[in-house]
Amino acid sequence: MVVVFGSINLDLVTRIARFPAPGETLAADSFATYPGGKGANQALAAARAGSTVRLFGAVGRDAFADPALELLRAGGVDLGGVARVSERTGCATILVDAHGENCIVVAAGANVRADPATVPDTALTSATILVLQHEVPDHANATLIARARRLGTRIVLNAAPARSLSIELLRQIDVLVVNETEAAELAASHGWPADAAAFARRAGTISSRLTIAVTLGSKGAIVSSDGALFSATPPRLEVVDTTGAGDAFVGALAAALGRGASMRDALGCAVAAGTLACTIAGAQPSLPDRAAIDAWLPFVTSSAT
Repeated sequence: MVVVFGSINLDLVTRIARFPAPGETLAADSFATYPGGKGANQALAAARAGSTVRLFGAVGRDAFADPALELLRAGGVDLGGVARVSERTGCATILVDAHGENCIVVAAGANVRADPATVPDTALTSATILVLQHEVPDHANATLIARARRLGTRIVLNAAPARSLSIELLRQIDVLVVNETEAAELAASHGWPADAAAFARRAGTISSRLTIAVTLGSKGAIVSSDGALFSATPPRLEVVDTTGAGDAFVGALAAALGRGASMRDALGCAVAAGTLACTIAGAQPSLPDRAAIDAWLPFVTSSAT
């Protein structure tokens, strides 16, 4: 089982030819709303990749709440741990340019009320993969991570958006997932090398249990695990929208680990899922299912580094 503790948003996506300069107004090509939030996206990604998933977080009592939960409910994610609170449902404003690249501004809203106490001990077993991100308060994550570690749960932290992380917290988790920008910021805070491979190798030395995964966009991802460094690279596809690609990666990785896959095999699944997510607009609509991931796996190239 995969348990996800994290953010739930409604995404407001605007497609434009290019990103505006400060003070500039541009005409948009299109506008749409999609359910989103890193927690929600990763929960749905894991469910579509074949896992039983429980999501814990918070939404408001406003008109955004039900649309934010719609695809999760349809995807079979257990929403019993999602609280309704007085703050407005979280919202992300996303600009997507003609090359499929995006920039995002997030209003946390109800996500600041995500409560680790709502996750019962019975959900934090040795058979559970716990997935967290950085769109809820630091103290909420830290509290849940400490409890999950005591109970023997395997912990995956997607440290996005970038925040400082203590060595003590890193030693409590099992898998850290970051992109190149997040890796560089974390490296700078600890005096580690910023190069993705060097960062993964150095960060992985702080704990014998810690695996480091750095996503590399169209180049796939690189992992440091048990003293070994290996990578997975997809073939090139036409990029429609990169929104949600990182969440597809994390959800598919958690699902694969949850069914007992090795880290090398889980990395292949994650890279396949992240690549496929770039071919469809929107975060949650783009998340691939297990059949699509399995069909794409033969095209992902894995190698030792």
